[in-house]
Amino acid sequence: MTRSPTESGFSLIELSIVLIVFGLLAGSLLGQTTGQRRLHAEQRARAQLELSLEALYGFAISHGRLPCAADPAHDSQLADAGIENCPRSKGVFPWRTLALPETDPWGQRLSYYAHEKFIAAPSGEARAGFTLDSEGSLAVRPTATASHTIADGLPAVIVSHGRNGLGGYRSNGQRTPASHPDEAENANADRIFINRPPDAQYDDHVAWIVPTVLNTRMLAAGRLP
Repeated sequence: MTRSPTESGFSLIELSIVLIVFGLLAGSLLGQTTGQRRLHAEQRARAQLELSLEALYGFAISHGRLPCAADPAHDSQLADAGIENCPRSKGVFPWRTLALPETDPWGQRLSYYAHEKFIAAPSGEARAGFTLDSEGSLAVRPTATASHTIADGLPAVIVSHGRNGLGGYRSNGQRTPASHPDEAENANADRIFINRPPDAQYDDHVAWIVPTVLNTRMLAAGRLP
């Protein structure tokens, strides 16, 4: 006895539809997983910057100054990699001095810039190398072409160079050049930095020492005035 076409199981068209549906579901799940990983990395980067800021405040309370920058070109295998290199004010975050991770979630070191007034060691009987009247000259703007600032007079700025890593230093001391003006501004070691929402060309994360918070904590610790 032969079976009719309606009893022979799935047709090729039906099988194709099932495969397409499975493909769409798999692609959707993969997209969700990738998006969740990106979101998780972004959250970790922001948390790392907050922890780094807290470490800077703590160092200032303990030493009466902010730490100097570490040499960005040193391979992590070198004994002095990640150690503050005074009086260097521009370089990478001194992760070994502050006992923190070397790189951000994307494998790049954090760039670190500190004003010279705030890394100077206390002299004489002073308990801090700076005073309540000391003011930095670092500034944060919304774009490289903007004339107004988000914050200025800053003692120190930290930059995570984001998922694309452009402008950041890797663990071997090599740097990936940045081409977009906003990301290049965060990598050119001048006193202007850009902090804005991410897009296809810009994905940096920027954090900075707030002068009033620094002064308040130094006052509470007896380091100032």
